[in-house]
Amino acid sequence: MKLTRITVFKADLPLEHPYWLSGGRLKFETLDATFVKLETDEGVTGWGEGTPWGHTYVPAHGPGIRAGIETMAPFLLGLDPRRVLDVERAMDMALPGHLYAKSPIDMACWDIAGQAAGLPIADLMGGGSRTPRPIASSVGAKTVDETRAVMDRYRQRGYIAHSVKIGGDVARDIARIRDVEANRAPHEIILYDVNRGWTRQQALSVMQATEDLCVMFEQPGETLDDIAAIRAKHAAPVSVDEALVTLQDATRIARDGLAEVFGIKLNRVGGLTKAARMRDVALAHGIDMFIMATGGSVLADTEALHLAATIPDANCKAVWACQDMITVDIAGGRGPRNDKGHLQLPETPGLGVHPDESALGPPVAIYEAR
Repeated sequence: MKLTRITVFKADLPLEHPYWLSGGRLKFETLDATFVKLETDEGVTGWGEGTPWGHTYVPAHGPGIRAGIETMAPFLLGLDPRRVLDVERAMDMALPGHLYAKSPIDMACWDIAGQAAGLPIADLMGGGSRTPRPIASSVGAKTVDETRAVMDRYRQRGYIAHSVKIGGDVARDIARIRDVEANRAPHEIILYDVNRGWTRQQALSVMQATEDLCVMFEQPGETLDDIAAIRAKHAAPVSVDEALVTLQDATRIARDGLAEVFGIKLNRVGGLTKAARMRDVALAHGIDMFIMATGGSVLADTEALHLAATIPDANCKAVWACQDMITVDIAGGRGPRNDKGHLQLPETPGLGVHPDESALGPPVAIYEAR
């Protein structure tokens, strides 16, 4: 089997509500999504998606994905997409770095490999739990009242896991955390996500002031060095997200005991192939995981669910999904959908969901084998 054509689509995914990170420092209203269709000489077609969270969140943006695919395409055409490691090496040789640009190609190759084997991606990767995974909401509010309103909206949709975005103002963050905890249901999973929005001093002020609550903080500093510098000065459990980009990051976090949880965002780390190695590092060191797409449609949510299903139930805290945050559906209702705040692994071979091409509009680029 050989790759014969790569077709690239661009789509805007409007958010249902304006969304803020880091206490209002970053605002988002529409996501720039890239969809990739890989075709083979045996008639098997795979789909992938890359949707960065805007262009100010981390070093990734929609135009960068499409430029990266243009650079890599000549080195990928003619390869067997079922040999995902060969494709990974070809992408890394053609374009060092730029992991987010490689993620949709990697997803589409796993989709083809799963279809060819007659297995869902999770089973093809070695095992897929059928336990529904809790979906973590993303509460990008700023005030106590706004936070209550957003969390109540997600609770009405069945969510039991919540990622509450904080950062930027110490007093406000402490007040929001205490209010959320005062109203937390016994079964809820709550993570306080700073998104790198604190200085070291701010992090210590909030984390020490809320030690009595035993809450978990995600990415309380800009870098791993920041997290390491304050590690011995607070008692709060930590999840690392934006600073977990490469396998080297994962091994440092595990070796130095910097976090109790990995937040693995598939688009940011380069796709399923690279994320699976981080999963194994986490499992080897007793580190739990949140699994996430950076953003995107039900395709991106489904890819995250496949990886989450390869993690033992006790070690997978939740998956973060974007499907309830966007106002367009490019898959016509197909794929795993919010069912009382959970996602269920699809039983169909490969990814388990493909977009309607008519919903994507005309392609922005086509690359073919000569």
